[in-house]
Amino acid sequence: MDRAVWFQSSPEGAKAIGALHHFVTQGTRLPSALTHLVFLRVSQINGCAHCIDIHTRDLLAEGMSVDKLALVPVWHEAQYLFSAQERAALAWSEEVTRIAETHASDDAYAAALAVFGEKDLVDLTLTIAAMNAINRMGIGFRMKPRAKA
Repeated sequence: MDRAVWFQSSPEGAKAIGALHHFVTQGTRLPSALTHLVFLRVSQINGCAHCIDIHTRDLLAEGMSVDKLALVPVWHEAQYLFSAQERAALAWSEEVTRIAETHASDDAYAAALAVFGEKDLVDLTLTIAAMNAINRMGIGFRMKPRAKA
């Protein structure tokens, strides 16, 4: 079944999500590669093929090695490849994306706060929230990845 092209059907909604996306990619102090890493991990958890495709390409363009990129889903087992900031961002991304299970625990919050500080942690959480919203639109309306066979 074909589904609506959500951003054509609701340009006002697309503009609102676009404004949040623009803020988290352009209006924070978070490094671009870190933002795309968070976007990728959140999209992997949610299973959004369209976004996984995009942010994998973005991270390759940022210079991330294929070896490191391949291990993002299992970063806990390959922590030595990721900086302290990346590990904290990945952990917080998982905590917030799986919020129904984790309830954003005090321990996880304290760990993320210790690395990011208050302002950057809020911006990181907005980044996670933005990608969760975009994933729901991408999955809900079956946006196709750019990948070709």
